[in-house]
Amino acid sequence: MTTYAASATTSTATRTTPLIGRRREQLAIHELLQAARDSAGGVLVLDGEPGVGKTALLESTAQSASGFRIVSAVGVEGEMELPYAALQQLCAPILTFADRLPDLQSEALSVAFGLSAGPAPDAFLVGLAALGLLSEAAEERPLLCLIDDAQWLDSSSAKSLTFAARRVFAEKISVLFAARQLDARLAALPTVHLGPLGNAEARELLRTVLPGPLDARVLERLVAETRGNPLALIEFPRGLTLPQLAGGFALPTALPLTVQIEESFTRRLAGLPAHARRLLLLASADPTGDAALLSRAAQLIGIPQMTGQLLEAQGLLETTSGIAFRHPLVRSAVYREANTDERQEMHRVLAQAIDPQRDPDRRAWHMAQAALGPDEDVAVELERSAARAQSRGGLAASAAFLQRAASLSLDPVHRTERALAAAKAKYEAGAPQDALDLIATVEEHEADDRQRTLLQLLKAQVTLATRRGGEASPMLLDAARALEPINPQLARETYLETLNSALFGGSLAGTPSLVEIGEAALVVPAAETIGATDLLLEGLALWFTDSYSAGVPVLQDALRAFMDDSASQPLAALRLSMASWAAAELWEEETWIRLTGEQLRRARASGELTAVPSALGNRSIIFAMSGELEVAASLVDEQETIRDAAGMAPTANAALWLPAWAGHETELKALGHAVLTDATERSEGYALGVVGLVSAILYNGLGRHEEAMSAVRTAPENARQLFAPIAAVVELIEAASRCGERSLAERALELVLERTDAAQTTWARGTAARSRALLAEPNDEDGLYDEAIERFGETRLRVDLGRTHLLYGESLRRRQRRVDACQQLRKAHEIFAGLGIVAFAERARRELHAAGGRGSGASPSDEPLTLELTPQEARIADLTADGQANREIAAQLFISASTVEYHLAKVFRKLQVKSRTELAQKLHQQVPAHRPSSTARHES
Repeated sequence: MTTYAASATTSTATRTTPLIGRRREQLAIHELLQAARDSAGGVLVLDGEPGVGKTALLESTAQSASGFRIVSAVGVEGEMELPYAALQQLCAPILTFADRLPDLQSEALSVAFGLSAGPAPDAFLVGLAALGLLSEAAEERPLLCLIDDAQWLDSSSAKSLTFAARRVFAEKISVLFAARQLDARLAALPTVHLGPLGNAEARELLRTVLPGPLDARVLERLVAETRGNPLALIEFPRGLTLPQLAGGFALPTALPLTVQIEESFTRRLAGLPAHARRLLLLASADPTGDAALLSRAAQLIGIPQMTGQLLEAQGLLETTSGIAFRHPLVRSAVYREANTDERQEMHRVLAQAIDPQRDPDRRAWHMAQAALGPDEDVAVELERSAARAQSRGGLAASAAFLQRAASLSLDPVHRTERALAAAKAKYEAGAPQDALDLIATVEEHEADDRQRTLLQLLKAQVTLATRRGGEASPMLLDAARALEPINPQLARETYLETLNSALFGGSLAGTPSLVEIGEAALVVPAAETIGATDLLLEGLALWFTDSYSAGVPVLQDALRAFMDDSASQPLAALRLSMASWAAAELWEEETWIRLTGEQLRRARASGELTAVPSALGNRSIIFAMSGELEVAASLVDEQETIRDAAGMAPTANAALWLPAWAGHETELKALGHAVLTDATERSEGYALGVVGLVSAILYNGLGRHEEAMSAVRTAPENARQLFAPIAAVVELIEAASRCGERSLAERALELVLERTDAAQTTWARGTAARSRALLAEPNDEDGLYDEAIERFGETRLRVDLGRTHLLYGESLRRRQRRVDACQQLRKAHEIFAGLGIVAFAERARRELHAAGGRGSGASPSDEPLTLELTPQEARIADLTADGQANREIAAQLFISASTVEYHLAKVFRKLQVKSRTELAQKLHQQVPAHRPSSTARHES
């Protein structure tokens, strides 16, 4: 039996035509390769129309990359539905290095490539694993990655490859993409656009392929009509004699250039024997280039064994290193020239030739392409393929299989079920608009009550993902109500999701109100065993329908249950996130920290990298409130790193706290404006409350109480919203009392005491005592401030402790007790200066000077050593000092081990240390006693 091919789908064989007119592009590629040899890896995208020479440049690069290990992949339009197809093609030659990766990464690759079973890995964990694999392969010698037809990469591979390509700058790795069009991911990478050849270069290239001398006028006409496209120049004269050319060769100028090139191939096909055309069509119908498969299929339909050599001699196929079309447009021309019946026959033959045990998904794909109409057997096979794709993390592929299965379904109920599952997969794959488009189609199908309800829920969830507040809340409420008789537990979870939507909608949420949602949620009976989620829902519902004090005992039980459950039970990210905010509402800072730490730990351990940013944002806020600004800044920086890597929309909510405490008004205004604009567009009123709160913090710190009061004057009206409003009410008490707005401050105090008296935590009691002191009679102030100082001293909330000393000192100075005032103000200045809380430190210094005292000697300008480092360097230094190895750090920061080593060398130079031990000693000398290690603050 003749072997027709091996693996590749587009030729990378030695070129026979000289590369003409690409000096600029070749220089850019030469510099890319040279940088990689010097451990300064990089990426380049070659962009241009079909036939312009992108593949030729890749081939030329492969020939000139002496000393490089070369791996390659080709995007194939027909494989865009198969998850990680291109990534597996690229990584296959170097998979032996996978045993050097961390277990989680090695397992992610194995599952993604279908080599082992396991939970679906997160796409960006796979990308991180791919980066690690490339990095390990490049340790022995430089690595060149060539990815052709990148516009046809499957979604999973595209995410992983672009993720890795952006992180090779400290590696011996060059990554070269070639694409006809640039999507958002490729457009963000360095790009070289390939335009047409100039007239002189076009003439030179054309002369190399002409069968002999040609009349100058005909030559010029060919150059003009092909518009400098190298492939058109090479292909058009093929098969034409000089007399034919000289006799008036005319090109169809009305057609687009790509069609003209395809038609030049079609012309050549017309003269081929029927069996040769059938083999070409068979090869074009299967994008894998699998030699054994093509050979078996060819035998099934009686194609002679020597046909492959004939096609190779014609310059259409290459069979030396695998079945490879000379150019992707040959495949396109062959496939388009065939009629529907001919295509279906080829797909049917290929499906028959595929071993159903070895490659069931590709077999199902061919069966689907061969289907003449609805076919339940094929639909079932596609459904199974979708399940396998989803288990490998290929959600986009799963959605494609399911969508095709729906179109082939005979039974209306099955059709709707599969279409609904396809829409859900598209939503989970991060394509909400595609999901909405499919939902609109599904709504036209016949559906039973359960399906209509699940469709309603999915539509609401997709809307929530795109617009977290606003119209999602009423849609979720309707879905929750409809689910009650069908699935009570899912209904309760949906009510919790509805509350989450309404809370984030805040002042912009409109209807339904929190009261309406809470009343509806309380009606649904809980399961026999009450879990943490049930308690959380009930506690929030009681708060909103009755009072905060009514909800507190149940919410406290919920938090205890979450803390117990965290050790064993799987908890959804939404539940942990809402539980952490409930901890903030109950003034339990340690529980807040532990729950966000658990959320972060679970997201990292499971590889759900897209769930990490939310946990990092929540966690950064409590550290910012504690005055641990370096920790908060590192968490915010990591959050944005992941969002950028994952292509998620940026959010500055967590970042707002840093300039507020640091006293950077210009930076806060810029960030605040961006957040307000985005929040208004998304109907996310919670963010408006955050902007008001941090603005009040900034202006209270600067002593500009009128502006602080203005920023949070409306906070009492939104006190039932998430944490920001009640914290803003606390700021309002200080601002209004300093501005002589006593009645406003008293109303605010009533709201705060309602919460703190019910919660009765140390944080709550300290806040209550300090707030009451601001409005107390002079004789009562001392005791209240002393109580607040004692309470805050028992917590990690150093900023609140410093503010209490400051307010007490200011009060004592006004009462002419200068010695006592200086003692309190000096303590406040020490705390703020040590934490880098600049505005409050300056306010304390001014008050201390006015009281006749002298500063403590500490100053916010006494910057810690780590401020000499970039945020990335600071995180790496911190983790190194905690004893983590380079590979552990790389896995946590979504970079390679070589990149960690690169940054660590810079850290050593900047801090003038020579070893990890010296680095740890130098950094640990700065760490305040209350500050946890980086491992503790990131994961515990």
